[in-house]
Order: sequence, then structure tokens, then C-alpha cells
Amino acid sequence: MTFVVTEACIKCKYTDCVEVCPVDCFHEGPNFLVIDPDECIDCTLCEPECPVEAIFSEDEVPAEQKQFTQLNADLAKKWPVITAMKPAPADAKQWEGVADKLKLLEK
Repeated sequence: MTFVVTEACIKCKYTDCVEVCPVDCFHEGPNFLVIDPDECIDCTLCEPECPVEAIFSEDEVPAEQKQFTQLNADLAKKWPVITAMKPAPADAKQWEGVADKLKLLEK
């Protein structure tokens, strides 16, 4: 099993989760993070670190967020690995809790 980053991360892109990952499975895009399902070891360390609750185990991804499972797998192949925490975007707070952000995802 793997963990999946969902819509809540878009434009927030907090990297607290990256800091605790023991296998460097996170990949960074312009305004979103993804988890490489082939690298994730299901350690559960990242999930509680996400301040916007954007990370779910694969079998607990909400129904309306299921497309993010494949999106994580696809984008992890394209985006570089991120291994250290970075400052959040300056406007991250204003995007917390905003719904329907998929259209804002920069690939």
C-alpha cells in the first residue's frame, strides 16, 4: 500500500511531510507534492505531519479524491524528488480549506 497526496495540498504545498519521510518518496511540482507509490514504504510518518490533512493511505482516499491516486503515480515520474523541508508559499494560508483546486494544479 502507499499514501496519496490529495487536493488540499494544491497551492498550500507545505513540506512538513517531506522532512519525516525515510525513503525520499516525495516529488515536488510547482504548487503541489506527490508521493511515488513505487517508493513509499507505508510507514505512516507523513500523514500526521500534513497541516492541511491532504495525505491519506491509498485505501482511505475519499471517493471524490480517488483520481489523485493515479495523479500521484503519474506526476512522480515527471517531477524531481524533494528531500528537505522548504518554506510554504507566501499565500499558502489563504488556500487552506479551499475546495475544487484541481483546476489550479500546475503540471
